[in-house]
Amino acid sequence: MAGRRLTDVQEGPGFFDEEQPTPGVFRTGRRLLVEADGGSRGNPGPAAYGALVRDAESGVVLAEEGRAIGVTTNNVAEYSGLIAGLEMARSIDPTAAVEVRMDSKLVIEQMAGRWKIKHPSMKPLATAALRLRPVEVRWTWVPREENKAADALVNAALDGSPVTRAV
Repeated sequence: MAGRRLTDVQEGPGFFDEEQPTPGVFRTGRRLLVEADGGSRGNPGPAAYGALVRDAESGVVLAEEGRAIGVTTNNVAEYSGLIAGLEMARSIDPTAAVEVRMDSKLVIEQMAGRWKIKHPSMKPLATAALRLRPVEVRWTWVPREENKAADALVNAALDGSPVTRAV
């Protein structure tokens, strides 16, 4: 975890939730990892997102998707990746504890409730993500080099080889 600060990890539901679980302790049995990314070539420009869900114990990829979303901003693409990842995690196991890993500091900090969501176009996306978030969630910022799988899905979609969700 070199390069990460303690404040880069948000334990619990976050974002206005009253009940906070004990840090580092998930109460449910199954744990899933969501890795998500978004990008645009130009800002705005042609954009895509990538998201995958792994079993936290084995690391096996259970679902993935990389999809072009037209011309939009990088931040819209990042939120779109988060939403896709949360949708896939919910379809796999709606009761699982989830750790979300993204290289977007903006999205992680906004979802954890530490940064305000000021831009009007981000508010509906943030609301959609909040509606999908599991009861037990950990928001983790990771350096870009630790988000290569999701980034590869973004670039594949932008290059004309999207990966369609199977779950």
